[in-house]
Amino acid sequence: MMHRRTWLGHSGAWVASWAGIAGAAALVSKTAMALPPRTLVFPRDRGAHPELRTEWWYITGHAATLGTNSQRREFGFQLTFFRTRVDAAQGMQSRFAAKQLLFAHAAITDLQGKKLVHDQRIARSGFGIAEASQTDMDVRLRDWSLKAEGNRYIARLPANGFDIALEFVETQPVLLQGQQGLSRKGPDPAQASYYYSQPQLAVKGALTLANQRFAVTGTAWLDHEWSEAILHPEAVGWDWIGMNLEDGSALTAFRLRKAATQNSGPTDALWAGGSFRTRAGDLQIFSPESVQFKPLRFWKSPASQTVYPVAWQITTPAGIFTVESLLDSQELDSRSSTGAIYWEGLSDLLSADGKRIGRGYLEMTGYAAPLKM
Repeated sequence: MMHRRTWLGHSGAWVASWAGIAGAAALVSKTAMALPPRTLVFPRDRGAHPELRTEWWYITGHAATLGTNSQRREFGFQLTFFRTRVDAAQGMQSRFAAKQLLFAHAAITDLQGKKLVHDQRIARSGFGIAEASQTDMDVRLRDWSLKAEGNRYIARLPANGFDIALEFVETQPVLLQGQQGLSRKGPDPAQASYYYSQPQLAVKGALTLANQRFAVTGTAWLDHEWSEAILHPEAVGWDWIGMNLEDGSALTAFRLRKAATQNSGPTDALWAGGSFRTRAGDLQIFSPESVQFKPLRFWKSPASQTVYPVAWQITTPAGIFTVESLLDSQELDSRSSTGAIYWEGLSDLLSADGKRIGRGYLEMTGYAAPLKM
């Protein structure tokens, strides 16, 4: 289970505040205006966009130590920084007004140890405690940070019982999701986000577990997304994959689920989408009706009693794939920060004939309770 850190102070008040913000955002989403198409400009758009309500920087990947197969250790890792605008505080003149809140999650999946460790942070922006630059990617929350330096991203997250100290180097151009970076997330134009990815990042650095340091290399995936209102009022959560294929291709697929599909596992959805880009750069954007998620196997969390599909058949215009979790117990309890319980974990991507062709992360939200944001 996620540890509550003593530095959170009145964590219950923070969580209550977040719940209120999320509820307000859900109400606004019903009347929010559609986001206009725009040209994303880098490095500016690697930075924060405080004029919009919700934003996150998200890196997932897999890494391994050097050595023979008998000595080799394999890991999954994820780190996410969230920013949310607090509308009620925007007109306040006090420097103590919490106009922006920052959250962060970090986790390591230890495949050989068959366990997941994770931690979280939360703070309001300002006072040198939490900041997100608007000129380039540079997000800090107390002693956790994610910063861009040219074509590299540097992550430093000393956590409770583990440590992430990794660098990620671009090997391919930015992948603009949706229509040139404007990604629809629902049947109404108001449900959309600005969204780009950086697949096939080369990873090097160190992961520390229980005071044991492992020098690792691997491959990662970065998502950066910001929006005024992503979720349709009928949506309870989403299923998403970001997969780095061994041939250098990149596969994204997602669906937004209606309440009627909660835990029942049909292939229909409120909305769906994704993309496939080859190593050569040929890009295919998926239409909503062309993506289907079919659950193949379920796992019940002993902590939350939530049932998650941990193996899927995913049908896309680029092919039919199977996604299989490498460790079923990859549930994260973030109720001390964002207020949600969700599943996010390292998974294999298999071809139609069962051959492993890639690896990446599967994320599932809204199974423990409908997601509000």
